[in-house]
Amino acid sequence: MTTLTRADWEQRARDLKIEGRAFLNGEYTDAVSGETFECISPVDGRLLGKIASCDAADADRAVENARATFNSGVWSRLAPTKRKATMIRFASLLKQHAEELALLETLDMGKPISDSLYIDVPGAAQALSWSGEAIDKIYDEVAATPHDQLGLVTREPVGVVGAIVPWNFPLMMACWKLGPALSTGNSVILKPSEKSPLTAIRIAALAIEAGIPKGVLNVLPGYGHTVGKALGLHNDVDTLVFTGSTKIAKQLMVYAGESNMKRVWLEAGGKSPNIVFADAPDLQAAAESAASAIAFNQGEVCTAGSRLLVERSIKDKFLPMVIEALKAWRPGNPLDPATNVGALVDTQQMNTVLSYIESGHSDGAKLVAGGKRILQETGGTYVEPTIFDGVSNAMKIAQEEIFGPVLSVIAFDSAEEAIQIANDTPYGLAAAVWTQDISKAHLTAKALRAGSVWVNQYDGGDMTAPFGGFKQSGNGRDKSLHAFDKYTELKATWIKL
Repeated sequence: MTTLTRADWEQRARDLKIEGRAFLNGEYTDAVSGETFECISPVDGRLLGKIASCDAADADRAVENARATFNSGVWSRLAPTKRKATMIRFASLLKQHAEELALLETLDMGKPISDSLYIDVPGAAQALSWSGEAIDKIYDEVAATPHDQLGLVTREPVGVVGAIVPWNFPLMMACWKLGPALSTGNSVILKPSEKSPLTAIRIAALAIEAGIPKGVLNVLPGYGHTVGKALGLHNDVDTLVFTGSTKIAKQLMVYAGESNMKRVWLEAGGKSPNIVFADAPDLQAAAESAASAIAFNQGEVCTAGSRLLVERSIKDKFLPMVIEALKAWRPGNPLDPATNVGALVDTQQMNTVLSYIESGHSDGAKLVAGGKRILQETGGTYVEPTIFDGVSNAMKIAQEEIFGPVLSVIAFDSAEEAIQIANDTPYGLAAAVWTQDISKAHLTAKALRAGSVWVNQYDGGDMTAPFGGFKQSGNGRDKSLHAFDKYTELKATWIKL
């Protein structure tokens, strides 16, 4: 564990050299247009650097290069055991550069340096190594055939993958895609969010150092409406994978339909219910979990427990416990290792969160904690973790994804009512249930329309469990062996003997 202090991190930030160019065919390069955009740190408003603003011309170059590399077989036809070894080296390099990557992540996105260093970078490295380890253990099939026939069912890489990833966990979400996409032999064009492109740009060089051939991993920073749209509409991109908002997810499906019917796999928004029954085994643990479920990563989490459903008989006892637990989550300088809540990603997102807080007021919800912008003197974008009580599930703050530290508390009287409220949302990404009744836990979990359900905890799971959503939270799954389905095609070969 590092012993670096805030002063150490601040000095490293001053010394840090920022790479802002795109990465094509193994080299950093400017955008074809020469255009750039400014990368501003939400920590204090400083200019971190100028970033290549890629567009359709860059997408064309990247796709052409990725296709040629894929067709050459230099990676796509490499033995799985050799791809595995390379992916494990790639993961090891992320660990070796952990402090540099963590600093880039924190300066770029605003999350606490301790989270970047001990959660995001290790999680990203594990996603690469886990997928690499798995690739030579996934077997093809032989169909049940007559004695004079042989039916083979084999997996092949899909080809060119466009991966568009979000700004809230820039490195880890990228590696959730890169792990299975690269391990299965595809060529990948990674489009990071324009709000947080720095770690994606940096790891491209580490991929080359690990031994991934030139042209297999390309990185195109830029805006969604330019280079993201170009990848969505490109006729030679075989698969598009995306994590981000439901609005953009729907648009990518349209682009796929307007072009080559590319496969589109989407992990989109969430409005996750955290259901606390009166017989929860440990109300203090549930309260602390409810606080962390909305404050962690500044609430900029697709699975944030943004709706706290509490059985009415315990609400007057339980809500003060949550308010007290939330006091431990206070925004501070993200470069201080003691900080557990950082800055929102940028001014636009901060204003969005503040507008939802105003909506809560105007709709009649009762503010019981937080609710204000703070630390304005730093030049950064900080908002207090916030709780509204007396929320109706029809209110805007209960229906729409805020992507900030704003918690809506909703009372219920029965398990049936809790399930009805929990499912009354366009989303279906995650949910949690707190009860010591095992039958109630199972029956409630079965009834919840969500891709992940946690019992007596929030945000459980690891790389072995699939992650993704129901309804307008998307399709397909990241993590686990199920993720490989997105990056492979099934081929049936039928042989007459």
